[in-house]
Amino acid sequence: MEKRHFINGNIAGFSYWNGAEVFEQFKIGTLLRLKREKENTFDHYAIAIYYEDTKIGYIPRVMNHELSKFLDMGYYNIFETRINRIAPNVQPENQIGFIIHILSVQPEDN
Repeated sequence: MEKRHFINGNIAGFSYWNGAEVFEQFKIGTLLRLKREKENTFDHYAIAIYYEDTKIGYIPRVMNHELSKFLDMGYYNIFETRINRIAPNVQPENQIGFIIHILSVQPEDN
């Protein structure tokens, strides 16, 4: 399956959620899950990031507007989100990096 880079950054709000509880389970390449939060009172375009059933933070506000449109339309299955950086000795908001790829839906006929 082909994939292309979409966005990458640091997990926002990592120190406010439950990331510390599952931090030791993280490794480069760990699969994460996105969940749109339309009723979020702080950010209309909020997208939470989960590791299994644990909320670990958010896509940063400056990156979530366009991605939220796709998720609102049900296109969760075209995105793959993974950990791409782990830096335990830095400020918590910079400890975990993520990368989101767009996955090909079907092969292109030539």
